[in-house]
Amino acid sequence: MEVWKKEILRLLLPLWILFAGVIKAKAVPYDYTASIECLAQPHKAQYGGGIIKNPEFNEGLVGWSTFGNALIRHQNQLNGNAFVVARDRRQSLDGVSHMLYLENSKLYIFSAWVQVSEGKSLVRAVFKTVTGLKVAAAAVAQSGCWFMLKGGLTVDASGPVELLFQSHNTSVEIWVDSVSLQPFTHEEWNNHHVENIEKTKRRVRIRVDAQGNPVANSKISIKQKVSGKPVGCASNKNILSNDGYKNWFTLRFTHTTFENEMKWYSTEPSRGKEDYTGADSMMALMKQHNIAVRGHNIFWDDPHYQPSWVPSLGANDLSAAANQRINSIMTKYKGQVIGWDVVNENLHFNFSESKLGPHASPTFYKTASDIDSSVPLFMNEFNTLEQKGDAASTQAKYLAKLKETQSVLGANAKQMAIGLECHFVPDLPYIRSSLDTLAATKLPIWLTEIDVKSNPNVSGASVEGRTWTPWHNNFKNLATGDVVDKLLKEWGIKATLQGRTDADGFFEASLFHGEYELEINDPVAAANSSFSQRFKVETRHESDDEIMFLQVST
Repeated sequence: MEVWKKEILRLLLPLWILFAGVIKAKAVPYDYTASIECLAQPHKAQYGGGIIKNPEFNEGLVGWSTFGNALIRHQNQLNGNAFVVARDRRQSLDGVSHMLYLENSKLYIFSAWVQVSEGKSLVRAVFKTVTGLKVAAAAVAQSGCWFMLKGGLTVDASGPVELLFQSHNTSVEIWVDSVSLQPFTHEEWNNHHVENIEKTKRRVRIRVDAQGNPVANSKISIKQKVSGKPVGCASNKNILSNDGYKNWFTLRFTHTTFENEMKWYSTEPSRGKEDYTGADSMMALMKQHNIAVRGHNIFWDDPHYQPSWVPSLGANDLSAAANQRINSIMTKYKGQVIGWDVVNENLHFNFSESKLGPHASPTFYKTASDIDSSVPLFMNEFNTLEQKGDAASTQAKYLAKLKETQSVLGANAKQMAIGLECHFVPDLPYIRSSLDTLAATKLPIWLTEIDVKSNPNVSGASVEGRTWTPWHNNFKNLATGDVVDKLLKEWGIKATLQGRTDADGFFEASLFHGEYELEINDPVAAANSSFSQRFKVETRHESDDEIMFLQVST
């Protein structure tokens, strides 16, 4: 037997070497598709199922087995679609099982389509690994239609794993179809990342001439003056009196959110005594520096962050006070802010609902839309994008609350926007797939807070807790400030690109959208002769030319 294995390996090795280049050249592209609709029939398995055997159950139960005490059966819909059913479940994990071998050097994207036999139930895709259970995806499944699970995972150690489908409602059958698990190397993942960034850029071709003749070897300098990307940072009232803080901030950011100055406890510390002095002063400063302001926030559903006089109010008094609050601040800053966090963190907390009833949040959004329908209304929440273990703010719960709110807005449903407070952990596949799922809403997505936790195996302090103060007291960068600057440079924010025209007077660059200043030094003209011009790079639409052409005559 061992001799036979060695002979097989000798045959396989040359074949692997022969086809390695072909395999690398045909690296699997990332599939950004996600669905948030409950459909009569599931989509085909992404990536053809990836490393899942018999992903669409066209071969019966080949590759699949039973976990726990459930009974599983192969079944077909009237249209011929095949799937598997797990019934008579006694424990949450009882059901269908699939064995795999996963590597800790790979990134895995998971998807499947599920439904339950009656009502609605939360269903999770769980991987039983050598180090414990890992949730890859979750969604609220229902009877009568198929819902897509999309997620991802990495494993701490290479080894065998078991894919399971979990629901704590053991009275329902779990139906599963179109299962996929696609591995990616870090190199492939980074290539997808770079390709995606390049798609947001526009190729710009500049031709320099003098009296119709091309000018070769002209020195070209292209500096971004205004970024088309909304990149911002929180700010507070200290910026009004501290020039170092002001200079550091205004040189880097195009957007801001006031830390406290717009919050209810700041603008109305005593009932009926409104004070917008701090917010007004900060608004004036931001206007002076062309920095856009997000309105944060009208209400905060955390009971610990209410004006001191609010918690003791009865329902009628609170309703009147809240109505005064939303009308006051939105009317005052209408036309001055680019969006509002209407009810902040209303998945983790429920102060408004506990006082005014279960539909308090959607009602506030409806009032906000009636006051100003011209700016996005954000549902701002934490842990939805990146934390699998937070049951309060799963994608499923976020989408359900969003749908409830949109139903109240009616024709203005698309005014809603997604705000994500991100406290990142090193789980790239899950974060990427979460974005895919949320992007299926077709609504704007803003990362409204960002900090990063290091891998637990990495020594040294976590970035979290220092991102909020990325400068030293003398406003020289700390290490986190250097990270900010490096990121801004990578994104082309206010960066400078230099080069020279070719023999035909052409210079080509790939630029992010934004406003730029072009400076040209003519090598033939008199010493220090230069010419400058402003131009704008806009997002390319389907009807636009692939290359933006700019003719410059010196």
